[in-house]
Amino acid sequence: MKAPATRTGRGALAGILAATTLVLWFLVLDLMSGHFGRTPEFLGRQMLGIDSEHFGALGIGVYTIVHYAAFIVVGIVVAWISGKLEVVPGALLGIVLGFALFELMFYGSLIVTGVNVVRELGWPMVLVGNILAGLVMFAALAAMDHVEFLGWQHFLEEHRTIREGLITGMIGAVVVALWFMLIDFISGRPFFTPAALGSALFMGANSMDTVQVTAPVVLGYTLLHVAAFIITGLVAAAIVAAAEETTEVVLLGAVLLFFVFEVFSIGMIAMLWGWLVKTLSWWSIAVANILAALAMGSYLALRHKRLVYDLTHHDLEEEFAHENS
Repeated sequence: MKAPATRTGRGALAGILAATTLVLWFLVLDLMSGHFGRTPEFLGRQMLGIDSEHFGALGIGVYTIVHYAAFIVVGIVVAWISGKLEVVPGALLGIVLGFALFELMFYGSLIVTGVNVVRELGWPMVLVGNILAGLVMFAALAAMDHVEFLGWQHFLEEHRTIREGLITGMIGAVVVALWFMLIDFISGRPFFTPAALGSALFMGANSMDTVQVTAPVVLGYTLLHVAAFIITGLVAAAIVAAAEETTEVVLLGAVLLFFVFEVFSIGMIAMLWGWLVKTLSWWSIAVANILAALAMGSYLALRHKRLVYDLTHHDLEEEFAHENS
Protein backbone atom coordinates (compact mmCIF):
# COMPACT_ATOMS: atom_id res chain seq x y z
CA MET A 1 0.00 0.00 0.00
CA LYS A 2 1.31 3.40 -1.01
CA ALA A 3 1.91 5.84 1.86
CA PRO A 4 -0.18 9.04 1.90
CA ALA A 5 1.54 12.02 0.28
CA THR A 6 0.87 14.48 3.10
CA ARG A 7 2.19 14.38 6.65
CA THR A 8 -1.38 14.68 7.92
CA GLY A 9 -2.38 11.63 5.94
CA ARG A 10 0.63 9.65 7.16
CA GLY A 11 -0.15 10.64 10.73
CA ALA A 12 -3.78 9.56 10.35
CA LEU A 13 -2.73 6.19 8.92
CA ALA A 14 -0.19 5.70 11.73
CA GLY A 15 -2.97 6.48 14.21
CA ILE A 16 -5.27 3.89 12.61
CA LEU A 17 -2.53 1.24 12.79
CA ALA A 18 -1.82 2.09 16.45
CA ALA A 19 -5.54 1.98 17.29
CA THR A 20 -5.85 -1.40 15.58
CA THR A 21 -2.89 -2.69 17.60
CA LEU A 22 -4.65 -1.79 20.85
CA VAL A 23 -7.91 -3.35 19.61
CA LEU A 24 -6.13 -6.60 18.75
CA TRP A 25 -4.32 -6.59 22.12
CA PHE A 26 -7.55 -6.42 24.10
CA LEU A 27 -9.23 -8.84 21.69
CA VAL A 28 -6.59 -11.43 22.57
CA LEU A 29 -6.95 -10.71 26.29
CA ASP A 30 -10.74 -11.00 26.08
CA LEU A 31 -10.48 -14.30 24.21
CA MET A 32 -8.03 -15.63 26.81
CA SER A 33 -10.49 -14.71 29.58
CA GLY A 34 -13.38 -16.32 27.70
CA HIS A 35 -15.30 -13.04 27.27
CA PHE A 36 -15.15 -12.02 23.62
CA GLY A 37 -15.72 -8.27 23.13
CA ARG A 38 -15.79 -7.55 26.87
CA THR A 39 -13.37 -4.60 26.76
CA PRO A 40 -14.94 -2.50 23.94
CA GLU A 41 -18.43 -3.31 25.25
CA PHE A 42 -17.50 -2.17 28.77
CA LEU A 43 -15.81 1.02 27.55
CA GLY A 44 -18.66 1.84 25.17
CA ARG A 45 -21.31 1.41 27.85
CA GLN A 46 -19.30 3.65 30.18
CA MET A 47 -19.14 6.34 27.50
CA LEU A 48 -22.90 6.14 26.98
CA GLY A 49 -23.61 5.91 30.71
CA ILE A 50 -25.62 2.72 30.20
CA ASP A 51 -25.48 -0.17 32.66
CA SER A 52 -27.69 -2.58 30.75
CA GLU A 53 -25.92 -5.31 28.78
CA HIS A 54 -28.70 -5.20 26.15
CA PHE A 55 -26.89 -2.26 24.56
CA GLY A 56 -23.61 -4.17 24.19
CA ALA A 57 -23.48 -3.88 20.37
CA LEU A 58 -24.22 -0.15 20.56
CA GLY A 59 -21.49 0.28 23.16
CA ILE A 60 -18.95 -1.53 20.98
CA GLY A 61 -19.87 0.65 18.01
CA VAL A 62 -19.61 3.92 19.92
CA TYR A 63 -16.31 2.97 21.54
CA THR A 64 -14.80 1.85 18.21
CA ILE A 65 -15.65 5.16 16.53
CA VAL A 66 -14.30 7.25 19.43
CA HIS A 67 -11.23 5.02 19.78
CA TYR A 68 -10.17 5.33 16.15
CA ALA A 69 -11.01 9.04 15.97
CA ALA A 70 -8.86 9.73 19.05
CA PHE A 71 -5.90 7.79 17.67
CA ILE A 72 -6.16 9.50 14.29
CA VAL A 73 -5.92 12.86 16.06
CA VAL A 74 -2.96 11.65 18.15
CA GLY A 75 -1.25 10.29 15.02
CA ILE A 76 -1.63 13.58 13.17
CA VAL A 77 -0.31 15.57 16.16
CA VAL A 78 2.67 13.21 16.61
CA ALA A 79 3.48 13.32 12.88
CA TRP A 80 3.28 17.13 12.88
CA ILE A 81 5.51 17.48 15.94
CA SER A 82 8.02 14.97 14.55
CA GLY A 83 8.16 16.94 11.32
CA LYS A 84 8.58 20.31 12.99
CA LEU A 85 11.32 19.09 15.33
CA GLU A 86 12.89 16.96 12.59
CA VAL A 87 12.83 14.00 14.97
CA VAL A 88 13.46 10.58 13.46
CA PRO A 89 11.04 8.05 15.00
CA GLY A 90 12.57 5.50 17.34
CA ALA A 91 11.56 2.84 19.87
CA LEU A 92 12.35 5.13 22.81
CA LEU A 93 9.83 7.73 21.68
CA GLY A 94 7.32 4.95 21.06
CA ILE A 95 7.59 3.83 24.68
CA VAL A 96 7.31 7.41 25.94
CA LEU A 97 4.22 7.89 23.78
CA GLY A 98 2.78 4.68 25.21
CA PHE A 99 3.06 6.03 28.75
CA ALA A 100 1.50 9.32 27.60
CA LEU A 101 -1.43 7.42 26.06
CA PHE A 102 -1.83 5.46 29.29
CA GLU A 103 -2.12 8.66 31.33
CA LEU A 104 -4.46 10.17 28.74
CA MET A 105 -6.69 7.12 28.96
CA PHE A 106 -6.73 7.24 32.76
CA TYR A 107 -7.53 10.93 33.16
CA GLY A 108 -9.77 11.02 30.09
CA SER A 109 -11.93 8.16 31.37
CA LEU A 110 -12.28 9.80 34.77
CA ILE A 111 -13.27 13.15 33.26
CA VAL A 112 -15.66 11.74 30.64
CA THR A 113 -17.24 8.80 32.50
CA GLY A 114 -16.23 9.25 36.12
CA VAL A 115 -15.09 5.62 36.12
CA ASN A 116 -11.49 4.46 36.56
CA VAL A 117 -11.44 2.15 33.53
CA VAL A 118 -7.70 1.56 33.97
CA ARG A 119 -8.40 -0.15 37.28
CA GLU A 120 -11.35 -2.09 35.86
CA LEU A 121 -9.35 -3.43 32.91
CA GLY A 122 -6.13 -3.99 34.85
CA TRP A 123 -3.45 -1.31 34.68
CA PRO A 124 -0.58 -3.61 33.57
CA MET A 125 -2.57 -4.77 30.53
CA VAL A 126 -3.63 -1.21 29.68
CA LEU A 127 -0.04 0.04 30.00
CA VAL A 128 1.43 -2.73 27.84
CA GLY A 129 -1.25 -2.22 25.19
CA ASN A 130 -0.60 1.52 24.98
CA ILE A 131 3.17 1.00 24.76
CA LEU A 132 2.62 -1.44 21.87
CA ALA A 133 0.39 1.16 20.20
CA GLY A 134 3.05 3.85 20.66
CA LEU A 135 5.74 1.61 19.16
CA VAL A 136 3.55 0.77 16.16
CA MET A 137 2.72 4.44 15.57
CA PHE A 138 6.36 5.51 15.43
CA ALA A 139 7.37 2.43 13.42
CA ALA A 140 4.67 3.27 10.86
CA LEU A 141 5.78 6.90 10.63
CA ALA A 142 9.39 5.77 10.16
CA ALA A 143 8.39 3.35 7.39
CA MET A 144 6.22 5.89 5.57
CA ASP A 145 8.91 8.58 5.81
CA HIS A 146 11.47 6.08 4.45
CA VAL A 147 13.82 6.47 7.40
CA GLU A 148 15.60 3.84 9.43
CA PHE A 149 13.99 2.94 12.75
CA LEU A 150 16.83 4.19 14.93
CA GLY A 151 18.28 2.44 17.95
CA TRP A 152 18.22 4.21 21.29
CA GLN A 153 21.91 5.06 21.44
CA HIS A 154 22.10 6.49 17.94
CA PHE A 155 18.82 8.34 18.44
CA LEU A 156 20.02 10.05 21.63
CA GLU A 157 23.35 10.95 20.01
CA GLU A 158 21.55 12.63 17.11
CA HIS A 159 18.99 14.62 19.10
CA ARG A 160 20.34 16.81 21.87
CA THR A 161 16.97 18.18 22.97
CA ILE A 162 15.48 14.70 23.36
CA ARG A 163 18.57 13.52 25.24
CA GLU A 164 18.48 16.49 27.60
CA GLY A 165 14.73 16.10 28.07
CA LEU A 166 15.08 12.47 29.13
CA ILE A 167 17.89 13.28 31.56
CA THR A 168 15.96 16.28 32.92
CA GLY A 169 12.87 14.15 33.48
CA MET A 170 14.85 11.41 35.23
CA ILE A 171 16.45 14.02 37.52
CA GLY A 172 13.03 15.34 38.51
CA ALA A 173 11.64 11.85 39.05
CA VAL A 174 14.56 10.81 41.26
CA VAL A 175 14.44 14.01 43.33
CA VAL A 176 10.72 13.62 44.05
CA ALA A 177 11.12 9.91 44.80
CA LEU A 178 13.98 10.57 47.23
CA TRP A 179 12.02 13.36 48.94
CA PHE A 180 9.00 11.18 49.61
CA MET A 181 11.23 8.24 50.55
CA LEU A 182 12.81 10.45 53.20
CA ILE A 183 9.40 11.61 54.43
CA ASP A 184 8.14 8.01 54.57
CA PHE A 185 11.17 6.71 56.49
CA ILE A 186 11.02 9.59 58.98
CA SER A 187 7.35 8.86 59.61
CA GLY A 188 8.07 5.13 59.94
CA ARG A 189 6.07 4.16 56.81
CA PRO A 190 8.56 2.99 54.14
CA PHE A 191 7.25 3.36 50.58
CA PHE A 192 3.88 4.57 51.84
CA THR A 193 3.64 7.53 49.43
CA PRO A 194 4.05 5.60 46.16
CA ALA A 195 1.85 2.86 47.62
CA ALA A 196 -0.85 5.38 48.53
CA LEU A 197 -0.79 7.04 45.12
CA GLY A 198 -0.65 3.68 43.36
CA SER A 199 -3.50 2.28 45.46
CA ALA A 200 -5.67 5.31 44.69
CA LEU A 201 -4.77 5.20 41.00
CA PHE A 202 -4.95 1.47 40.31
CA MET A 203 -7.00 -0.02 43.14
CA GLY A 204 -9.51 2.73 43.85
CA ALA A 205 -8.37 3.18 47.46
CA ASN A 206 -10.42 5.84 49.25
CA SER A 207 -8.79 5.98 52.67
CA MET A 208 -5.48 5.42 54.42
CA ASP A 209 -6.69 2.04 55.68
CA THR A 210 -7.17 0.72 52.14
CA VAL A 211 -3.62 1.52 50.97
CA GLN A 212 -1.76 -1.59 49.77
CA VAL A 213 1.99 -1.34 50.33
CA THR A 214 2.92 -4.10 47.88
CA ALA A 215 5.66 -4.43 45.27
CA PRO A 216 3.29 -4.41 42.23
CA VAL A 217 1.51 -1.26 43.42
CA VAL A 218 4.74 0.58 44.28
CA LEU A 219 6.45 -0.51 41.05
CA GLY A 220 3.43 0.32 38.93
CA TYR A 221 3.15 3.84 40.31
CA THR A 222 6.93 4.33 40.03
CA LEU A 223 6.82 3.52 36.32
CA LEU A 224 3.99 6.00 35.79
CA HIS A 225 5.81 8.57 37.94
CA VAL A 226 8.98 8.28 35.84
CA ALA A 227 7.01 8.48 32.58
CA ALA A 228 5.21 11.65 33.71
CA PHE A 229 8.49 13.35 34.60
CA ILE A 230 10.11 12.27 31.34
CA ILE A 231 7.29 13.95 29.44
CA THR A 232 7.73 17.05 31.63
CA GLY A 233 11.49 16.97 31.02
CA LEU A 234 10.98 16.77 27.25
CA VAL A 235 8.67 19.80 27.37
CA ALA A 236 11.16 21.74 29.53
CA ALA A 237 14.09 20.89 27.23
CA ALA A 238 12.04 21.92 24.19
CA ILE A 239 11.20 25.27 25.81
CA VAL A 240 14.86 25.94 26.62
CA ALA A 241 15.89 25.00 23.07
CA ALA A 242 13.24 27.35 21.66
CA ALA A 243 14.38 30.14 23.97
CA GLU A 244 17.98 29.67 22.85
CA GLU A 245 17.03 29.90 19.19
CA THR A 246 14.43 32.66 19.36
CA THR A 247 14.02 34.81 22.44
CA GLU A 248 14.60 34.63 26.16
CA VAL A 249 11.00 35.69 26.70
CA VAL A 250 9.95 32.11 26.02
CA LEU A 251 11.36 31.29 29.45
CA LEU A 252 8.73 33.50 31.04
CA GLY A 253 6.21 31.05 29.66
CA ALA A 254 8.17 28.23 31.26
CA VAL A 255 7.94 29.94 34.66
CA LEU A 256 4.19 30.38 34.25
CA LEU A 257 3.95 26.75 33.13
CA PHE A 258 5.64 25.61 36.34
CA PHE A 259 3.23 27.51 38.58
CA VAL A 260 0.25 26.20 36.61
CA PHE A 261 1.63 22.66 36.93
CA GLU A 262 2.18 23.15 40.66
CA VAL A 263 -1.39 24.26 41.26
CA PHE A 264 -2.78 21.66 38.86
CA SER A 265 -0.95 18.71 40.43
CA ILE A 266 -2.16 19.54 43.94
CA GLY A 267 -5.62 20.49 42.70
CA MET A 268 -6.04 17.31 40.64
CA ILE A 269 -5.09 15.12 43.60
CA ALA A 270 -7.46 17.11 45.82
CA MET A 271 -10.36 16.72 43.38
CA LEU A 272 -9.84 13.03 42.67
CA TRP A 273 -8.50 11.81 46.00
CA GLY A 274 -9.09 14.42 48.71
CA TRP A 275 -8.00 12.00 51.41
CA LEU A 276 -4.53 11.80 49.84
CA VAL A 277 -3.88 15.51 50.27
CA LYS A 278 -4.73 15.20 53.95
CA THR A 279 -2.67 12.02 54.34
CA LEU A 280 0.42 13.17 52.43
CA SER A 281 -0.02 16.89 53.28
CA TRP A 282 -0.15 19.50 50.55
CA TRP A 283 3.10 21.15 51.64
CA SER A 284 5.12 17.97 51.06
CA ILE A 285 3.69 17.72 47.52
CA ALA A 286 4.52 21.39 46.88
CA VAL A 287 8.06 21.06 48.26
CA ALA A 288 8.64 17.93 46.14
CA ASN A 289 7.63 19.80 42.97
CA ILE A 290 9.79 22.82 43.88
CA LEU A 291 12.85 20.65 44.56
CA ALA A 292 12.29 18.81 41.27
CA ALA A 293 11.96 22.09 39.36
CA LEU A 294 15.17 23.45 40.91
CA ALA A 295 17.11 20.28 40.12
CA MET A 296 15.77 20.08 36.56
CA GLY A 297 16.38 23.79 35.99
CA SER A 298 19.93 23.55 37.33
CA TYR A 299 20.78 20.75 34.92
CA LEU A 300 19.38 22.65 31.93
CA ALA A 301 21.22 25.79 33.07
CA LEU A 302 24.51 23.90 33.09
CA ARG A 303 23.81 22.60 29.59
CA HIS A 304 22.86 26.05 28.25
CA LYS A 305 25.33 28.44 29.86
CA ARG A 306 25.09 30.90 26.99
CA LEU A 307 21.35 31.28 27.53
CA VAL A 308 21.88 31.81 31.27
CA TYR A 309 24.47 34.49 30.48
CA ASP A 310 22.04 36.25 28.14
CA LEU A 311 19.31 36.12 30.77
CA THR A 312 21.52 37.65 33.44
CA HIS A 313 22.99 40.37 31.20
CA HIS A 314 19.94 41.51 29.23
CA ASP A 315 16.78 43.37 30.09
CA LEU A 316 13.95 40.99 29.17
CA GLU A 317 11.35 43.77 29.11
CA GLU A 318 13.52 45.81 26.72
CA GLU A 319 14.18 42.70 24.59
CA PHE A 320 10.47 41.92 24.38
CA ALA A 321 9.60 45.51 23.43
CA HIS A 322 12.32 45.52 20.76
CA GLU A 323 11.10 42.30 19.13
CA ASN A 324 7.50 43.53 19.01
CA SER A 325 8.28 47.00 17.74
